[in-house]
Amino acid sequence: MGEEFTFQNVRIVIQAVANYLKKRFPGDRISVIMNYDTRFLSERFALEGAKIFSHNQIHVFLSDRDAPSQAQAYQVIRRNAQAGINFTASFNPPEYNGLKFNTETGAPALPEETDKIEEEIKLLMKDYSFCSYYPKVEFIEKIDLQHDYLSYIQDKIDFDLIRKSKIKIAVDLLYGTSREYLDEILEENHIPVEEIHGYIDPYFGGITPSCTEENLGELKTLVKEKKCHLGIATDADGDRFGIVDDKGNFIIQNLILSLLLDYLVSKKNWRGGVARSVATTHLIDRIARRYDLPLFKTPVGFKYLADLFLKKKIIFGGEESACLAIKDHLPEKDGIMAGLLVAEMVAALAKGLSEQIDDMFSKYGKRVGKQKSIPFKPEREKKLRKLIKNPPSKLDGRKIINIETIDGIKFDFSDDDWFLLRFSGTEPIIRCYAEAGSKKELERLMRSGLELVS
Repeated sequence: MGEEFTFQNVRIVIQAVANYLKKRFPGDRISVIMNYDTRFLSERFALEGAKIFSHNQIHVFLSDRDAPSQAQAYQVIRRNAQAGINFTASFNPPEYNGLKFNTETGAPALPEETDKIEEEIKLLMKDYSFCSYYPKVEFIEKIDLQHDYLSYIQDKIDFDLIRKSKIKIAVDLLYGTSREYLDEILEENHIPVEEIHGYIDPYFGGITPSCTEENLGELKTLVKEKKCHLGIATDADGDRFGIVDDKGNFIIQNLILSLLLDYLVSKKNWRGGVARSVATTHLIDRIARRYDLPLFKTPVGFKYLADLFLKKKIIFGGEESACLAIKDHLPEKDGIMAGLLVAEMVAALAKGLSEQIDDMFSKYGKRVGKQKSIPFKPEREKKLRKLIKNPPSKLDGRKIINIETIDGIKFDFSDDDWFLLRFSGTEPIIRCYAEAGSKKELERLMRSGLELVS
């Protein structure tokens, strides 16, 4: 913020979105749901965006407070709006901000839509002397997103089961938009809750508002001190989740996704397609094979899972970055729903997560994974692009049995082991991932893979 993300650039992008919508929906009454998160100036950016839309005679339903991304997506669907705009940088550092665009389906826009908006931006940048407009107040209406969203998810979780199990839940709201959402729905269903960080801090307590283990130290302590059975965290805009078990251990999202899939297909008898991104655990593959479920692989980015969801090809989709899609829900990731579903699973199975993980490894085999980020440098970019065009046939003496290049380059080996290199879509870094059946093999894969671009 203040460098690339400025009020002037926001005005240009919002005007470009307005131009795109008017071309796509000619002659229609166009409406947009406008939302924002808790970071510095997000509300001001949203007000400026509403002002620009109103000048274009586009009706704006402006959230009356910061709200989770999925609550906005629900309003897009409920009100038959043509788009949703959310000012948030999600789990990125406090000094970042971003502008998310959702289509009339409520789903994140695919590249073919955002490419058209970028073309509108380019046209405006050629000759654009833009000044701020006074809003046309008749085109701006403030709305409450909380009530409708909480009512919508009330029947999607077995709160009676959770309550009867008498489990106590700790929640870390990470100074974000899930406050008075996640904690409130639990309290309204008379489920004991211990809560931290349920207030606004634009600096997010000095951390990145992401549900990583290093950021959830206080939640781990809270779970142990208050003898809770489960800890749930959500990121700044509420669409990603973090989970801590009853012993205060952080459970990586890959394992949570696998546990949830196994629970849904083995205990609730869900059947249908399953999707994962290229960076997500192959435990998903093993579960899909066990139950003969079609498996889809996507680039990193929830929008690709949402596209499969909208086409009714999948009942479950997951990304290692704590993104979840499930049938009969929204085409948007939902950290609140994911956390509540974990609570239902713990109550239904009457087992702690560590015991559930042991059971899963006994059933499907143990998997260990690792992710590492290295700074983006021109020479590394050159090496990675060359690697994608001319991949090796072996890595550290192991035969590569399959190569995927839908997002960076991924090497698949026997026994579901793999290594992936890809450019981050949100930060100037290269992301590196590996998964194997043992820590020793995992370290070998990661070391050998990093040497390809180091």
